[in-house]
Amino acid sequence: MDFTFDSEQNDLREAVRGLLERAYGDSEARRKVALNDPGFDEKTWSRLAEMGLLGLPFAEEHGGMGAGPIEVAIVAEEMGRVIAPEPFIEAVVLAGGLIAAVGTDEQKGELLGAIAEGASVPAFAHAEVGTRWSASASAVTATQAGDGWTLTGVKEPVANGARADVLVVSAAVDGGTGLFVVQGDAEGLTRTGYRTHDGGRAANVRFENTPAVALGAGGDQTAAIERALAEARIAYSHESIGAMDTALRTTAEYLKTRKQFGVTLNRFQALTFRAADMYVSLELARSTALWASMVQDAGGDVVSAADRARLQTSRAGRHIGKEAIQLHGGIGVTAEYKVGHYTSRLTAIDHVLGDGDWAADRLAAEVAAHETVDPLGAPYAV
Repeated sequence: MDFTFDSEQNDLREAVRGLLERAYGDSEARRKVALNDPGFDEKTWSRLAEMGLLGLPFAEEHGGMGAGPIEVAIVAEEMGRVIAPEPFIEAVVLAGGLIAAVGTDEQKGELLGAIAEGASVPAFAHAEVGTRWSASASAVTATQAGDGWTLTGVKEPVANGARADVLVVSAAVDGGTGLFVVQGDAEGLTRTGYRTHDGGRAANVRFENTPAVALGAGGDQTAAIERALAEARIAYSHESIGAMDTALRTTAEYLKTRKQFGVTLNRFQALTFRAADMYVSLELARSTALWASMVQDAGGDVVSAADRARLQTSRAGRHIGKEAIQLHGGIGVTAEYKVGHYTSRLTAIDHVLGDGDWAADRLAAEVAAHETVDPLGAPYAV
């Protein structure tokens, strides 16, 4: 299995890294952007569109670039490297991915083209209070009204829900879960936005007989939602990889420069061993996340691969985040220093779409479906 990037993928990585370094290479610049609504830089979002990144996974006939999961992974990792606040995964991978998966040709041409151009920022309104990362919906119900639909209920939290121009909404319909498109200025739509602990934005979104249009052919779209959530979890895993990589590099540099008792901290063997353990966690998570993207690219079991990637990056993110703060000492917990912000973002990612414990439970439930292997009878190489 080849985990190396080809020349075009390396060029993509360098181009994205250059753009994001100019925007957020200084962590203070990122903090200033996150303080003001909508929580990301509209100019940087436009530059991402100019580079073709907002249409990266969409078909060329719908205004996209026709790239695959590996290219999406590269962009997500670079976003995580500077914890860029732009909603690339939320808007492009998740909301845009659902439109690309189940939308009609007319919907794809209209909605995906606008996303790719940076003219529209969509959001997926799916999470509901009292639920735990389910692919189905119950708090919002859809009622057919003539040729259209109306939605009633509440979704929360909706990432970037207050800023979104278009909402892709999951709703209970005919004993299943359907998908609907709601315009940001629709009647009966109320959105209350707020900041999250990592500097991002979420919203309480309330529907009161709000006009909506069915996404695609209608009917039960639970399977499509499950797959879209899995693809987003894989992308989030790569964002975590980027954040963990920066946290580790920042910590290693600190150990090389900070002095205690007249010598730099990297002269203390116990601290060096802890940094080495962080590196092991990072590389194991990196290989698992990249493997998951390769499974997705090959058309394999995306849901199971996403659970494995989520479990590994969850454990690694918690380990690296805590160690980065502790090895920095007192400065690690200050708002002025960046490692705490990276740990906050890693924590937020871990609780979006299912945390590590949730993924472990799902994987454990599948164990009985696998064949048993007799270790004494298994072939081995001499």
